[in-house]
Amino acid sequence: MELPAQTYRVTRADLVRYAGASGDFNPIHWNERTATGVGLPGVIAHGMFTMALVGRAVAGWAGAPDAVVDFGVRFTRPVVVPDTDEGTEVEVSAVVKETTEEGLTRLDITATCRGEKVLSQARALIRTAG
Repeated sequence: MELPAQTYRVTRADLVRYAGASGDFNPIHWNERTATGVGLPGVIAHGMFTMALVGRAVAGWAGAPDAVVDFGVRFTRPVVVPDTDEGTEVEVSAVVKETTEEGLTRLDITATCRGEKVLSQARALIRTAG
C-alpha cells in the first residue's frame, strides 16, 4: 500500500533559518561561491534538514510525532537549492512493507528532488493507531 506523497518547498531562506536553529553555518549551505568552489553543483540543503522534512512526513502518516518508533536514512545526493524565490521541492513517498501483530507498521520511504533520489535505505517504524 502506498501512502500519499508529501511535497516540501525548500528555499535559501529556509537554509538560513535552519542554520540558525542548528548552529551549522557551513557556507556550502548559503554561499554559491563556496559550494561550487568545493565541487558541489550549488548551495545544498543541510542533510539533517532534508531528514527532518522526511520525518515530518512520517509523523504525519503516523498521526502523531510520538507514534514514530524508529526512523533512519542514508544520504545519497545533495538537495541543491537555487537562489530563486521558488527554491526547489523535495517529494516524500512511502510504501507500507509490513504491519505486525504488535501494531507496528514498517515503511520504506523515497525522497526525491528534481526526479533524483536524495536518500537511500530510508525506513521508519510507526505505531499503528487503534
